[in-house]
Amino acid sequence: MKNKTVAAWLAFIGGPLGLHRFYLYGKGDLLGWLLPVPTALGLYGLERVQQHGLDDLLSWVLIPLLGFTIAGCALTAIIYGLTPPQKWNARFNPSVSKDGVAGRTNWFTIGAITLALLVGTTALMSSLVFSFQRYFEYQIEEARKISQ
Repeated sequence: MKNKTVAAWLAFIGGPLGLHRFYLYGKGDLLGWLLPVPTALGLYGLERVQQHGLDDLLSWVLIPLLGFTIAGCALTAIIYGLTPPQKWNARFNPSVSKDGVAGRTNWFTIGAITLALLVGTTALMSSLVFSFQRYFEYQIEEARKISQ
């Protein structure tokens, strides 16, 4: 029995590590094993910023990976939480009736959806702002070099 509430919370909290994929599809899920890669690269980008400062070009690329991964997993939690019980049970619990308990929405599911919306939006917008700001600052610096 794959519970929709558990899957939504796992996607929200442990999504960047692929925990929701392992819960739903088992240990052989390739995407579950690949999700920690951009998470680790993004964390490495944060570490590079602490060591080398904001002018580190590699961190410009790596940090948004973490934000986009968190935002994508939050979106997955929202999708899991909003899936109707009939579709959920048909996909993940085919041996149970279409209105089985595992696919029903409760207040814990709503809590996961709400927090995923809040954190996912924040992570996505922060990643976009950081990326665009660093890109435009780089372009201005290059234009200054050319004009001098």
